[in-house]
Amino acid sequence: MSEKVLPDPRRHPYRADLAAEQLRGTVAAARYVTGELRQVGAPSLPLRREPRFDATLDTESLLGETVTLFEEHEGWAWVQLARDGYVGYMPGEGLTARIATPTHRIAALRSYVYPEPDAKTPPLALLSLNALVTAAKSEGKFIALAGGGYVFAGHTVPIGEAHPDFVAVAEAFLGAPYLWGGRTSVGLDCSGLVQLAVEAAGHQAPRDADMQAAELGHPLDPDAPLQRGDLVFWEGHVGIMTSDTEFLHANAFHMAVEREPFAIAKQRIQEVGYEVMCVRRLPLIEQRRR
Repeated sequence: MSEKVLPDPRRHPYRADLAAEQLRGTVAAARYVTGELRQVGAPSLPLRREPRFDATLDTESLLGETVTLFEEHEGWAWVQLARDGYVGYMPGEGLTARIATPTHRIAALRSYVYPEPDAKTPPLALLSLNALVTAAKSEGKFIALAGGGYVFAGHTVPIGEAHPDFVAVAEAFLGAPYLWGGRTSVGLDCSGLVQLAVEAAGHQAPRDADMQAAELGHPLDPDAPLQRGDLVFWEGHVGIMTSDTEFLHANAFHMAVEREPFAIAKQRIQEVGYEVMCVRRLPLIEQRRR
């Protein structure tokens, strides 16, 4: 008899003592809960592998995103992100049960929240690309947020409005520092860069490189010529072609988002023992070229 294969715990909420109700019959747990909807009320919240501040950072959730809360204990919330299904622990104090429907998305790399509609006032917070906000009204060049504060209207777009070029979005992160698990221009990793850029273009993307290699777009023939927008994957790494020869990626070699000749990046990665696993092309790129 073959051993039962359990669902990927990164995207399925289960532990030995607790699991989501929808997993009853699929995984064994001491108890099952339905979970409760919460919304991120902080500019960003870390999602960690364990309920400790020194635990591995798996990803980050941005303002306005929703999560399903399964348990809260000693300040840590065990949740599943609505955006990409990722499961982990985040500080419970950054979540709210009062759910606001977002009206706008932050479309700039980053944007400040001010206490008044005046850029000379000391800012209250710094929001990142793809953070979701709820506008109460417009006031001059700013929008007043339902939860308080003002954001420059020119840094936002209405929900549903997408950037036409995900590669251009990714290129805006040039020089941003590398951070394992990061999803903001303050720090991000290779798959976080891809996810943010694809989401800004109006499409969903899974979080990790192996998920993206299996689910984003379609694979190309190994001998097919590369073009702008193609995603190149190694084991545990991904980057974006910005032309047929130039390559953009958040990487630990430069400890930053860097653009370099693809041939140089490929050779350097090969020298440490990794070969290109696959290249995938997104349908949105092909549609725009028609």
